[in-house]
Amino acid sequence: MIKKTTAALALGVAATLSGTTAMADGHAITVGYFLEWPMPFQFAKVNGTYEEALGMEINWVSFDTGTAMSAAMASGDVQLSVSQGVPPFVVATSAGQDLQMLDVAVSYADNDNCVVRSDLEIDASTAGDLAGLKAAVPLGTAAHYGFLRQMDHFGVDVASMEIVDMAPPDGAAAIAQGSIDMMCGWGGSLRRALEHGNTLLTGAEKTELGILVFDVTSGPTDWVAENEDTVSKFLAVTAEANAMWNAGDMKDEMLPVIAQDAGMDVEATEATLATFVFPSVEEQLGDAWLGAAAPSFLSGVANVFVEAGSIDGALDSYEGNINTGPLAAAN
Repeated sequence: MIKKTTAALALGVAATLSGTTAMADGHAITVGYFLEWPMPFQFAKVNGTYEEALGMEINWVSFDTGTAMSAAMASGDVQLSVSQGVPPFVVATSAGQDLQMLDVAVSYADNDNCVVRSDLEIDASTAGDLAGLKAAVPLGTAAHYGFLRQMDHFGVDVASMEIVDMAPPDGAAAIAQGSIDMMCGWGGSLRRALEHGNTLLTGAEKTELGILVFDVTSGPTDWVAENEDTVSKFLAVTAEANAMWNAGDMKDEMLPVIAQDAGMDVEATEATLATFVFPSVEEQLGDAWLGAAAPSFLSGVANVFVEAGSIDGALDSYEGNINTGPLAAAN
């Protein structure tokens, strides 16, 4: 039985903020991001490019989950979140939180997955043996969505399992200790968990099943409306950093800076980034992403959570929660 509802998690959990925070007052904004989740924007973050472009101070605050990001944006402590997972975004908006999706931060089918403890010797052919076992799943996140879709694919009744709401770093530690049978997570936590277990599906296999995994930059609707120029400038800096990384000729200069800011070594950072895709602004605005496909994908994610009993209901449409205006202006 799931021990916390994702709706409660999205709106009722007080975020623990590490670092200095400030309300947006025209002189500073606070932006959420993840540690152990290396991305090109961190090169610009470290070099002060965002502050220079926006003409204001930026307080960067790290989080463990996208649901905590939602709670911090709901309380007004955070104005923008970089790389919030689509599922926590859907959970929050379905529960009534007024958030907007502003860009596609990263696509990463190979860097978000579930790991089964090695000594159980469970793989895709024996996934039915997961019934009755204990799984650590960060509720309301991309990992939770992937878990539900994988269990549905394998015909495993989630109600038969003991689901514990656990952030990925804790899940990785628990599977290493043998106190859980399965963990779901991403980034460094996933890499550490794989030292003690195996996945059931590869990223390519998940994508083929329609289990897409991507993150977005998000922000509260009212704040975005009042600060469109600031948001556009922020997204432009991100896009420029992504373009620099994608071009390849700045890799040697960018990699160590990104690694240090992510709290990782260079080798692990390079391995993680190799599994990431950073779509161009043109691609993001196209039909495959925000231009057409996103609203129906969000509805699909919401319906999976509704069927699982994780949220009470889905919105009739998520089109109003996608705002391409600032990104188009950045382009």
